Order: sequence, then C-alpha cells, then structure tokens
Amino acid sequence: MYNNDSVIEETINSVIKQTYTNWELILVDDCSSDSTIAKAEGLRNKDNRIKVYSHKENKGAAEARNLGTKMATGSYIAFLDADDLWDENKLELQVNVLNTTTDVCFGSYELINSTSKPLNKKVQALKTLTYKKLLKANYIGNLTGIYNCISLGKIYTKDLKKRQDWLLWLEALKRSGKPAKGLSETIAYYRISEGSLSSNKSNLIKHNFNAYRKGLEFSFIKSSFYMVLFFYEHLFVKRSLIKTID
Repeated sequence: MYNNDSVIEETINSVIKQTYTNWELILVDDCSSDSTIAKAEGLRNKDNRIKVYSHKENKGAAEARNLGTKMATGSYIAFLDADDLWDENKLELQVNVLNTTTDVCFGSYELINSTSKPLNKKVQALKTLTYKKLLKANYIGNLTGIYNCISLGKIYTKDLKKRQDWLLWLEALKRSGKPAKGLSETIAYYRISEGSLSSNKSNLIKHNFNAYRKGLEFSFIKSSFYMVLFFYEHLFVKRSLIKTID
C-alpha cells in the first residue's frame, strides 16, 4: 500500500467478502503519507484475519511484496495491489483447482476506472499456460495469480523497476514443472487511470528486455531472440484475449 486512501477500504472489503473464508490478509504499507494505514488498521481491528505491517521508509513494491510473502503462514500465496479488487468467488474457485490439479492458477479479469466503473473490457485467461509460453510474454495478471507455497516454496520478488510479477510467475512454473491452470471466469478487477495504458506501452520494450537480461540473466543475443517472440505474442495473441463486454 502507498497513498491509496481513496480505494484501500474497497480493496480490503473485496477480500473480506470472499466465499472462501479460511484466508489471511497481510497488508504492507510502504510509508504512506495519507490515511491509508489508518483505514487499513480500522478494518484490521474488526477482523483478526487481517495483519498490517509498515515500512519506516519507502522501499518500493518489491520489498513490500517480499515482506508480505515472508510473513505469510498459509498453504497458498496470492497478490492484490491496493487499488485492485477480487471477485467474491476468486479464492474458492482457485483453491479447488490447486487442491486437485496444479501448483499455479490464474484467471480472467475485467478493467475498471478510478471510480470502479466497468470499462466493458475483459482480459481472457488462457486455459493452460506452460513455462515456455510464459517466457514469451506475461499471460498472468498478477491480481489473479495464486501458487502453492507448500509444494513450490515461497517465491520472492526480484528488485527490478518493472516486470517483477512476470519473473515471479516464471519462477513458479519453473519450480512446478507443470502447466498453470487458467480460469475463464472473471475473478478480479484491474483499476486503470486515464493515460496509464499508453504510458505503460511506451516503456514495455525497455522493461521487458531488462527482465530477460537482468532478471533471467539471458545473454544479449538470447534476450533479443525472445524479444522477437515477445512482439509476436503481443501483436497476434495477447491482443486477441482482450474482449469487449456488451
């Protein structure tokens, strides 16, 4: 969490409303200067499944996620940014999958604006996802992902400026050796602000190449080869997964 006081209560309540109730919510505040932590602590005081931790200085998203991972005590680990939302059935659907078929599960999500209004766009999840496929492009929306940390161990986020979530899910599939299961149902809602999509696209190439080079420690030639595959996936596959909702 970092200065999210306008949305943090809605985000936390989307976890509280889960039909699967055996969860713990670990909130990490990255030195907010607004009322984010006060609002989070207010909800924690009403539900003992919620725990709140605070950084004394701003350390960034990677450190916040890693502290949350370190403090987690459950069998499964999932992530939710402070401005996004979970559908009430998310955990129940995914725990059922993880209990029977695979170590990693993700799903479809819809886009909402800053006031939680639907933007009538859905990012459809692939039915299955292998490590080799994920290596070409990130097909796991971080707000939808969940993994079995009993079988895979805890996975910590690498300290890169961007694409840390993609590297985490690559590590999860690498450790698992099994494909991830994708759910067609909408299980989360991703909040975007005006102009965020275009600004993200302008930096995507640089950050993706950096993930190959520094995150995965690929050679320049190997990184360049995968960037060609990355462009193909984005132009012809990922775009086809964005659906308009009537």
